[in-house]
Amino acid sequence: MSGDGGRDGPSACAVVVPAHNEAGHLAATLSSIGTAALHHDLAGVTVLTVVVADDCTDGTAAAARGFGALVVEVSRRNVGAARAAGVAEALDRLRAHGDGVWIVTTDADTLVPPHWLAHHLRHARAGWECLAGTVRLAPHAELSPATVARHDARYFDGRPAVPALWSHPHVHGANLGIAAAAYRRAGGFPPLPYSEDRALVAALERDGRRILRTDLCPVLTSGRPDARAPHGFGAHLRALAVTDN
Repeated sequence: MSGDGGRDGPSACAVVVPAHNEAGHLAATLSSIGTAALHHDLAGVTVLTVVVADDCTDGTAAAARGFGALVVEVSRRNVGAARAAGVAEALDRLRAHGDGVWIVTTDADTLVPPHWLAHHLRHARAGWECLAGTVRLAPHAELSPATVARHDARYFDGRPAVPALWSHPHVHGANLGIAAAAYRRAGGFPPLPYSEDRALVAALERDGRRILRTDLCPVLTSGRPDARAPHGFGAHLRALAVTDN
């Protein structure tokens, strides 16, 4: 693998997971990332998982270390700042790889499929500078079938009969990949309490980066309505559930 992100693609992959009091969910998330890191397409690629424990009062940091993740502890209660801190630490640790680092982010209540990192790196090797993936809702006791149906109707609106052709409009920090050089030029994740992922992708678009929007490798994200980020995905689900009452 090349260390400069050239013809052979990334030589390292940084997986960044922000977490606020997620000890109960984190083990499953990190286990799924660990499985994805073992995919044969990642042979020779250095994979570093960084968990950013943001103002945690539970066992989040200990749980992350138990799975071999690098832990960065901050007290911001700000998902944008947390993602940025994790990426900064990862790029510093992987500095020998230069721009040959592919940055991938997900959330602490999300499960990634076994081919998730291989999927990201395959497109990075093809020259894409950002990959915006999609999500699917995991079942939750507080998530009614009516809310799920309402979510799906909006989420999949406009999807063509051949899903591979869907250049979807969504941006999720739970399934987002960026080339290190493009990330740096765009200014990284802004310190926003929500929509930091959308802001970064918008900056990449203004910078003329090659962005792939694909539904071919979704991640499974929690359907809980009490998600940690204000105005984030949990708030969206709560708003959809209002008419159930």
